[in-house]
Amino acid sequence: MLRRYFPSEAVASMIKLPKPLRDNLHFLCVEVDSQVASLQSYFETPAAAVARRIVDRAGYAYNLKVRIHSATVQKLRSSKRQAQRDLMLRSIEFIATDLERLAEISRNCVRQLEYIEAFELLGAKRYIGMLKRVRKAIAQIEPALQADDSTRAIEMGKGLGRMASDYDKLLKRYRLALKEVPEHTDDLTRALFVAYEVRQMGEALVHISESIISANLGQPVNFERFFSLRSLVSDLEADEEDLQISAIAQTRSGSSISGISAGDEGENGYLAIFKDGEKRKVKEERAGVRSWHEIYPGLAPKILSYEKRGQSAALLIEHLPGHTFEQIVLNESDELVDEAFKRLAKTLKSIWKATRSQEPAQAGFMQQLQKRMNEVYRIHPEFARTDSQICGLPVPSFDTLVAAVTKREKRWPAPFSVYIHGDFNVDNIIYDPMERRINFIDLHRSRYMDYVQDLSVFMVSNYRLQVLDSDTRSRINDLALRLYDVARREAKKQNDELFEVRLALGLVRSFASSTRFILDKSLARRMFMRARYLLEQVLAIEPGKETKYRIPMKEIFVD
Repeated sequence: MLRRYFPSEAVASMIKLPKPLRDNLHFLCVEVDSQVASLQSYFETPAAAVARRIVDRAGYAYNLKVRIHSATVQKLRSSKRQAQRDLMLRSIEFIATDLERLAEISRNCVRQLEYIEAFELLGAKRYIGMLKRVRKAIAQIEPALQADDSTRAIEMGKGLGRMASDYDKLLKRYRLALKEVPEHTDDLTRALFVAYEVRQMGEALVHISESIISANLGQPVNFERFFSLRSLVSDLEADEEDLQISAIAQTRSGSSISGISAGDEGENGYLAIFKDGEKRKVKEERAGVRSWHEIYPGLAPKILSYEKRGQSAALLIEHLPGHTFEQIVLNESDELVDEAFKRLAKTLKSIWKATRSQEPAQAGFMQQLQKRMNEVYRIHPEFARTDSQICGLPVPSFDTLVAAVTKREKRWPAPFSVYIHGDFNVDNIIYDPMERRINFIDLHRSRYMDYVQDLSVFMVSNYRLQVLDSDTRSRINDLALRLYDVARREAKKQNDELFEVRLALGLVRSFASSTRFILDKSLARRMFMRARYLLEQVLAIEPGKETKYRIPMKEIFVD
């Protein structure tokens, strides 16, 4: 299967498109090529008639784009959903948009060029070469869609590098000219706009290339991701013709996660997991996994391969069998939930014991929260209130409460550190019932820290699951209470006398900051009010009596 995605030779296998789509796409390619050719002619011999021809035909390319969009929507509505075909239709829609963008850029260029008097300053020869490459790429769009491989699409996308190089040379030319012939500043300023617009043609071609590759892969993919994926799958000990790729998730941090399987075996047949994203975050994930292998072997998945390209990077990771804790909580039997929880509790206690350091830890929960509150208020502006009064009694705002607790939190460090997950959500914990084993994934935030951080994140990630069924809600809340009991007993053994007050602050941080992911106003309000309630409780503690404080867990984790 992957030969079509990572081809060694072209395979002539027509991707069937409805005739109206095929015809309108052909007309649009011809029309856009004509406009780019006219722009090329203008650089060769500037003439008002050529400029007018480009500007006057603005409506035709737009109308063709609209026809293609309408045809794709109609086809998607009228037919039974088929993932591969639907993605192809959406890809055609995106291609039409980017083609019309090329026509728009041509018009923008002409509007600037008409005002340039010293035309010799432009360096028209370089523009002519750039536009020839654009036209060559446009000519490859239909063949690339018709052939069952991505070779032509790859070549189209590579054109951006050459366009960017030419653009840099033009910038250098214009900067020098601005110093040498300042009397032509207006012309050179317009020339800078033209250079930028023509470079944007390269960006549009990359988008078209990505749309074609996405249709072939069966999932959305950008140019950088494609090359990383192609490089990494070559490390698998499997026949590339039998490999299939399926999207699994898109993370909030911008990473994409896909499963690579053999044949039609689906999730259970995954050979590896492909994860890509911003280079810094992927490197952090890689470092986190390596650290877990050194500190507590067997908990983190193995990294099969790593690839970096530009500002992106990708990992090929061992696929771990089992279910995420979220899947177990929501879908499995009470017996399996109990079994998974007991194994998780045992694993956590083992990690805490094995990785304990005598170095005190200062989590800074309130500082973490303050960094996230602007995002919370953008999603829930009703939470952003100022200090007020009711019948003469002061009612401090949430931010005022956080600021007051921040001053006191510094005096409540954890007496020791352990190695924590760092993002201990229920979907980052995997339990394999066959092996009775817990594994952690998504480890880019792992570090030595207060163990309370992981506890509070786990508890709230359970609570915020958007489930209305009363039995499931009861199960979710029960898990939080059970983990609290486990952790409290461990804290007592370790003489961690400030465990309760720090956990309260961790819960404040997680309850409040998690509302930025919740659009359900009722659930978000319940979470936010729990955070405020705990803040008020902590502030009510008399100095010196923090060790006596107990979190009202049953009140917090009951709906």
